[in-house]
Amino acid sequence: MSVLPASFRSRMNPSVVSRTALANVVANGVIVVTGGAVRLTGSGLGCPTWPECTDGSIRPTPELAGHGLIEFGNRMLTFALVVVAVATVVTVFASARRDLRRLAVLSLLGIPAQALLGGVTVLTGLNPWTVAAHFLLSMVLVAIATVLWLRSREPGVGQLVVRRPLALLATGIAAAVAAVLVVGTVVTGSGPHSGDPEAGRTGFDPELVSQLHADVVFLLIGLTVALLVALAATDSPGRVRRAARDLLVVELLQGVIGYVQYFTHLPALLVLLHMAGAVLITVYTARLLWSVRGPASEVPLDAAPVASTAVR
Repeated sequence: MSVLPASFRSRMNPSVVSRTALANVVANGVIVVTGGAVRLTGSGLGCPTWPECTDGSIRPTPELAGHGLIEFGNRMLTFALVVVAVATVVTVFASARRDLRRLAVLSLLGIPAQALLGGVTVLTGLNPWTVAAHFLLSMVLVAIATVLWLRSREPGVGQLVVRRPLALLATGIAAAVAAVLVVGTVVTGSGPHSGDPEAGRTGFDPELVSQLHADVVFLLIGLTVALLVALAATDSPGRVRRAARDLLVVELLQGVIGYVQYFTHLPALLVLLHMAGAVLITVYTARLLWSVRGPASEVPLDAAPVASTAVR
């Protein structure tokens, strides 16, 4: 039960909820990219302990120089993310949209979980597996924030607007995206950008895991193309076709960046763009899953026509 009066909830403009939810998506995406910048500048242990930056000081010391400032700055961005997430929870609970509350709370609770995992990452000396978990949890939070934003723009979640096999194919694409992200973290954990010269690596052959990553990407692109063809053949709603098309475009651009960075020996700027691309793929995958269900007022696709009778 909400502690807010019903009159207050009814006064909350839905556009305010939507704009705040969009800010939450952007904030979650930005902190992923800035975290990548920390690693790519070799500043992952710029603050060598946690929750303090150094023993006895929450701020970086002059001895840590630029690396300390970069890592400390990224930690401070977490507080900005908390502010946006809290604002999202407040606006959602102040609205009539009870269906959005769980997503808003999950988005907020994910931040302390992410901070704790970040602390473990620092305390383990940037172990590549904890770094991977840190990144993957960020992708989950980006997906949750995206679905929250998209749902806030419609009155509620309705029925499937595509045939069930196509909805299952969209789910399969999401699973393939998850596999791409997981294998991508293994590639990163096996490559040169460790975040600190003393950080460990997975021990896998970078060329071998990069090939595996590329193979999973090919699978993902193939599934997305198959979905687009099936959507066109069944004359599916434009919202689903646009979501699948846009996801394919992002996948192809991300693939190009991936190949260029591999054959140019992983320049930091391209690696950072590739991380931003991972955020976008997560966003557009969440959009695809959202699109297969219409607003709450939509009639189920498989519903049999029902003759209406006028009641006088």
